[in-house]
Amino acid sequence: MESSVFLARVYDTANACERTSTPRFLGFLTPDEAAAADKSLKTFGIKYRFFGGYDSAERTMLSCLPDWCDEVDYPITSITFLYRACDKLTHRDFLGALMGLGLTRESVGDILVENGRTVVFVKSDISNFVVTQVSKVGSCGVTVKVGFELPLPTAGTLMPFSDTVSSPRLDSVVASLCSCSRNTACELISDGKVSVNSLMMEKNTRTVIAGDRITVRGKGKFIIDSVNDLSKKGRVILKYSKYV
Repeated sequence: MESSVFLARVYDTANACERTSTPRFLGFLTPDEAAAADKSLKTFGIKYRFFGGYDSAERTMLSCLPDWCDEVDYPITSITFLYRACDKLTHRDFLGALMGLGLTRESVGDILVENGRTVVFVKSDISNFVVTQVSKVGSCGVTVKVGFELPLPTAGTLMPFSDTVSSPRLDSVVASLCSCSRNTACELISDGKVSVNSLMMEKNTRTVIAGDRITVRGKGKFIIDSVNDLSKKGRVILKYSKYV
């Protein structure tokens, strides 16, 4: 969506939260939209979070929270589609089926596809409509139900890697993850291309810890497995996994 219109909607969401002292939501947002909202709301003085229905979601919903509220139930519902593994349905097939119902792209979050099963995250107010209206995706029959079973389908395979870095600072870690210089890593961060746990980072001095999920636009998604041990030369041993 056009940036000025989108930011106006972000501010409207924040203002409505402050005016009514109730949680307000916007999204699902693309990673770029979430980064823009994050940057704008840092100066607004309001609590806010991003969540897409599961950890490391790409498309997320913005929640603006009043002072009394620390946790909130997001109006997000997961829907599972079951079908024959030989049907080989794709992300595009499911998105097309959902858009064919007249839904907007903003009402649909991540679509996680594997052989025989797809899990889709949608706004809760349309979940019953989706469940009752979809019986086929493409020319393939599907069984539709609310909820999902773990593990979730993944968008790729996690591959383990390791390296040594001078420190667990974000710029040092990003340089390793992206096989680039530290100066380039700093530019990626300052340009708003680096997110940690779905929040855009502006400072390269943040300390990275185990469990952090780092996304670098155009470079990939990473999960930090360990960043505590030292090598014989006193460098920090970075262990991480990357979606490939």
